[in-house]
Amino acid sequence: MSNRPAFLEVHLTEASKRVWPLTVALFCVASLPWTFASADEDHKARDLAERMDALDIGFAIKRVAPSEVPGLFEVATDAGVLYVSEDAKYVIAGNIYEVRDGGLVNLSERKRAAERRELFASIDETDLITFTPDGGAQASVMVFTDTDCGYCRQLHGQMASYLANGIEVRYLAYPRAGVGSPTYGKMVSAWCADDTREALTALKRGEGIPENYCENHPVSEQYELGQLAGIEGTPAIVLPDGQMLPGYVPPDDLAEMLGL
Repeated sequence: MSNRPAFLEVHLTEASKRVWPLTVALFCVASLPWTFASADEDHKARDLAERMDALDIGFAIKRVAPSEVPGLFEVATDAGVLYVSEDAKYVIAGNIYEVRDGGLVNLSERKRAAERRELFASIDETDLITFTPDGGAQASVMVFTDTDCGYCRQLHGQMASYLANGIEVRYLAYPRAGVGSPTYGKMVSAWCADDTREALTALKRGEGIPENYCENHPVSEQYELGQLAGIEGTPAIVLPDGQMLPGYVPPDDLAEMLGL
């Protein structure tokens, strides 16, 4: 395990936002000679962030930090996480795995899981639409959902089975079409309803609900949170340890993953 410093926050100008496919790729970013201003990794990270920003390669850089692999820095962008060599000449888009006796360990996902735990620690539980088993929850999961998503509706249609397995489902809003879309408007109405669970259930059944708006709704904030957490589709199930399961998972399978 690395004993390098924690994430170094680097605030930069917004570049135009494009979503790159995060398939594993290696490509040359720049061939200009460049040396770090300091041997200290914090300074290296700062210099690297400035270098990447100056290239204007089509996405916004949120932070730069040393990775667990010597010579590679982790660069968090609005298109996902990239890994950049010390000389800013090569970029790897994808996951980094460590080879161990027991198999491969996804270092990238392990880091993201830790970040998600920290990210979700500050969520106000009253901003969630929560379905809890009558006898109390044996385990809780967070689910980023879109009311017009087919697999989200399939998951919600089996809510009784999740609850029967002792699983509490805590919904966050993630309208895939973005803020201001028709789905976004529906989800704001659900989160602003007097009975949020019934309103959300009606939308999942394809029914209409009264249009509603409240100043303190969390839909925009939760959508942005999902982007920070690396959500690429819905449903996205986040386990208590921060691991994210993209897509629908049947109730019994999820219970097994949770050790229930």
